[in-house]
Amino acid sequence: MVTSYTRKMLIILMWSNYRSLRGADLLDHINSIMNFLNLIFAGLASLIKSRSRLQAENLALRQQLLTLQRTVNRPALSNRDRLFWILFSTCWRHWKDMSLIVQPETVIKWHRQSFKWYWTWKSRRRVGRPSIDRELRDMIKRMSQENPLWGAPRIHGELLKLGFNVSQATVSNYMVRSKKPPSQTWRTFLKNHMHCCAAIDLFTVPTVMFHILYVFIVISHDRRRLVHFNVTAHPTATWTAQQIVEAFPWESAPRYLVRDRDKIYGLKFRDRVKGMRIEEIKIAPRSPWQNPYAERVIGSIRRECLDHVIALNETHVRHVLKAYINYYNESRTHTSLDKDAPLKRNIATKASGEVIAFPKVGGLHHHYTRRAA
Repeated sequence: MVTSYTRKMLIILMWSNYRSLRGADLLDHINSIMNFLNLIFAGLASLIKSRSRLQAENLALRQQLLTLQRTVNRPALSNRDRLFWILFSTCWRHWKDMSLIVQPETVIKWHRQSFKWYWTWKSRRRVGRPSIDRELRDMIKRMSQENPLWGAPRIHGELLKLGFNVSQATVSNYMVRSKKPPSQTWRTFLKNHMHCCAAIDLFTVPTVMFHILYVFIVISHDRRRLVHFNVTAHPTATWTAQQIVEAFPWESAPRYLVRDRDKIYGLKFRDRVKGMRIEEIKIAPRSPWQNPYAERVIGSIRRECLDHVIALNETHVRHVLKAYINYYNESRTHTSLDKDAPLKRNIATKASGEVIAFPKVGGLHHHYTRRAA
């Protein structure tokens, strides 16, 4: 019990503190007293509440504090948090009073969504015919994607030949439907026309005496084979036209010829190409990417040959390029050709003998083969 003497001493102490405080200090002192009184009232109210209610409030407050600790600016609720509030709302009727960071409407929406997902999962099995094997479903989808011109009867016939016992209606159900009308892909289109396409281009080579030499190349698209090359210091339209004739003798010319818009391909060149029944495909100005095969092989020639050689004259460059082009066509493997050379190489077995290396391009590259001892 607090005696009258103690009450008098507390009143005198508070009055003395009040007399000594001024302005903002007085407001801070009043706020601290109010917070203290609120804490006392909350403690007295907790004595009246039931133990189960206090435990529920503590659980709700702890969960919200943990959520706020994981965030920086805005509370980010995970699926576990949503599940907690859904279960908490069904177990305690006063849950709305303790919801500080979640609106009651939001919890109700989560509950409806979970109810929908639950029944979707529960009714996932359909009544009817049993589903077919995954291997067969994947095969149907694969055939329909790889062959857009095929219908269900064609795919069904192929599956029967592969030993799959399935009905045509089932094949139709599992086919991949294309939004666009059936058509071949660009890759298929280009692959079907590569045998009748070739490309030409010119690139420069500086010599030891600071002269400029011009190298003319002709590459076939189908096997990336370098058909022809030549070197000159003074290229003209007549000279380039003669190179086309030497590259494709005896009516072996391709149907299309891809080139850039260089002025070297003048009137005489165009007349000669037209006389050989070759259609010129001129790329857009400043668009070397539209002639990719020629640009790629020029880069390979520079990186793998000319960057390691000091060119002396036309004869020297012609000799070096002849050695490299022979290596390029006969030995060098290409990723686009399934690791094969433009001129197909035979696969040697281990029983053929030991591996022997043959130097190419003066030792810059080597050709490996097997030979019996």
